[in-house]
Amino acid sequence: MPTWLIVVIVVVAFAVLGAVIWLVTQEMQRKRLQQRFGPEYDRAVEESDNPRAAQRELAERERRHKELDIRPLSASARERYAREWAQVQEKFVDQPSAAVTEADRLLVGLMAERGYPTEGYEQQLSDLSVRHAKTLEHYRAAHTTQQKRDGASTEDLRDAMVRYRTVFEDLLTDGADEEHRDHDRDREHHDRRNGHQHDHDREHDRDGRRDTEQHEHQASAQPRTEWNGGR
Repeated sequence: MPTWLIVVIVVVAFAVLGAVIWLVTQEMQRKRLQQRFGPEYDRAVEESDNPRAAQRELAERERRHKELDIRPLSASARERYAREWAQVQEKFVDQPSAAVTEADRLLVGLMAERGYPTEGYEQQLSDLSVRHAKTLEHYRAAHTTQQKRDGASTEDLRDAMVRYRTVFEDLLTDGADEEHRDHDRDREHHDRRNGHQHDHDREHDRDGRRDTEQHEHQASAQPRTEWNGGR
C-alpha cells in the first residue's frame, strides 16, 4: 500500500474519531444541562433559534453563579424570615394587594442575604435558575401578578401568594441540609478524636498495670535473706 494512502487513511480515521468525541461531548453537555436546569432548559431552547446558543447561555449562567458568594442562612436568620413571612400572610386577609407587594419585597431581601445580586428582575431569574430552576416558574407567575396587582382579582393575588411562598421556602431552606451535614461531620470527627484519646488512655492504663504486675512478680521470685545482725 502506498505511503500516501496510509497517511490519508490515518488522517480520515483521526477526523472521524474527533467528530465522534465532539458529538459525545456535546450530548453529555446537553444531558447535564437538561438535568441541572430542568424546565428552564426547555424554556431556553424554545426561546432561542439555536439550541447550541441556548446551551452556551445556560453554561454562562453556571459560570456566573460560581463567582457568586452564595451562602446558607443561619438558623436565627431562617427563623426571622419565617416570622416576617407569617406577618405578610396575616396582612393578606385585609390587604391582599399590599401583601403581595410585601411578599415580593421580602423575597428579594432574602435573595440579597443569600448572596444573590438583585439589580434587575431578569438577572434575578438568570441567577436563580442555576439552583432553583424547579420553582422559577412560580416566581415568574407571581411577579407578573404583582406587576398588575391593582387590576388583579383576589383569587389571582391569592395564587401569587402561594407561588411566592413556594419560591420563598425553596430559598429559605436551601443549604440548611449542607449546614446540618457539616455540623454532624464536625461532631463525628470530635467524637472519633475523643474516642481515640480514650482508647489511648485505656491502653496506657493497661500497660501501666502490666508493668506493675511484672515488677511485683519479679520481686516475689527473688530469694529472701533474713537479716542476722551482721553475723
